Amino acid sequence: MKKSFYAYMSRLKHIKRWGLMRNTMEENVAEHSYEVVLIAHALCVINNEILGGHADETQVLLAAVYHETGEAITGDLPTPIKYFDDDITQAYKKIEAHAGQTMVRMLPEKMRPRIAPYVLGELSDETKRIVKAADRICAYIKCIEEKKSGNTEFDKAGVRVLAAIEAMDMPEVKYFMRNFMEGYSLTLDELNE
Repeated sequence: MKKSFYAYMSRLKHIKRWGLMRNTMEENVAEHSYEVVLIAHALCVINNEILGGHADETQVLLAAVYHETGEAITGDLPTPIKYFDDDITQAYKKIEAHAGQTMVRMLPEKMRPRIAPYVLGELSDETKRIVKAADRICAYIKCIEEKKSGNTEFDKAGVRVLAAIEAMDMPEVKYFMRNFMEGYSLTLDELNE
C-alpha cells in the first residue's frame, strides 16, 4: 500500500504548531498529541475516581491519540486564521473532514471500523469535551512555558486560552487546574524542593 496511514501519521513530527507566533521552543503536532493524551487521561481519572463519573478512558485516550490526524494532510492552521470569520471556519471544517476521510481510506478495509471513529470524531459528547479540554490545557501550558522563557508573544494567547478553559465549566478541568497547573510555572529546582 503506497499511501500509508502510519507513514502519514509519522509525519506529524514535522508539522510545527503556533506558526504565527515567535517561539522560544518549537512544538510539533506529534509532541502536542502526546501531551493531549497525557492530560486527557488525567481528566478521565479525575472524572472517574475523584468525581464519581463514568468517562470511557479507552475512548478518550484513542480520541486524543488521533485528534490531529487530519493535520498530517492539512498542516496546522493557526487559530486566528481558523476562526477569523464564520465562512473560513466552516470551510476549514470541511477541509478537516475531507482530510480525515482521506486518512481513513489509507487504512486496510478491515482496520477502518476500529480507527475511523477516532479520526472522524464520531464519539460521545463527553469524550469530545474531555479531549477538547485537554487540547486547550496543553495550549495554556505552552503559553506558560513561553512566558516563563521571557517570551511576551504568548501573553494575550494565554489570557484567551485560559478564558476558554474556564468557560468549559468542567469539574475535572477545574480540579486539574487547581492541583497541577502551578507546577508548570516552576523551574526544575523548584519542582524538586
